Amino acid sequence: MKCFLPLLVLGLLVVSCSTTKTIVDKPIIFNEEREILTLEYLSKRYGLEKDDPTIVPKMIVLHWTVIPTLEKSFEAFNNPSLPNWRPDIKDVSGLNVSSQFMVDRDGTIYRLMPETTMARHVIGLNHCAIGVENVGGDRDQPLTKAQLKSNIWLVRYLKEKYPIEYLIGHYEYTRFEDHPLWLEKDDGYRTKKTDPGTAFMRRVRKAVNDLNFKDIPE
Repeated sequence: MKCFLPLLVLGLLVVSCSTTKTIVDKPIIFNEEREILTLEYLSKRYGLEKDDPTIVPKMIVLHWTVIPTLEKSFEAFNNPSLPNWRPDIKDVSGLNVSSQFMVDRDGTIYRLMPETTMARHVIGLNHCAIGVENVGGDRDQPLTKAQLKSNIWLVRYLKEKYPIEYLIGHYEYTRFEDHPLWLEKDDGYRTKKTDPGTAFMRRVRKAVNDLNFKDIPE
């Protein structure tokens, strides 16, 4: 029995470690240019005049990149200014798209920028939303089980740290148009989204049902 106890303890430690998630810091460029563009975005899009681009998170928005690799997804967000490959939104602001987190296909969670710094990832709500991008998501590369587990863990982590009220998929953002959190000034500035898919959102919501997020507006 004495010989068995150390093995039992070791086994429990192994199981515990295997279910523990960590966050890997992999910062995108956040230089003076990006800060200026972010403050400009907050002012012009939302009417918020701020000295620094910080947010008070009230919402988590889950996304997919529809880009097949972490490297290419990171590259798409890294530059401070918006590249020419997004002509649908280039006239709205020069600020490049980004998110606070990115989850690779193996489930590794990367933090791209501080959790309370504004990222451009969802119209109307960037001023209060933490974005979680999942690598892939197209028909040939559906989101993985590892990504699902990591999103569930990350949602719990963020809910514990911040006064988060809502959990949404990117495709649900327009349901907040008449909500007090919605600040977008341009009624014509909308893009149609499907990420991260209804099935993925349903599974995440079921797994975090005990966190009692508020219902999304009808």
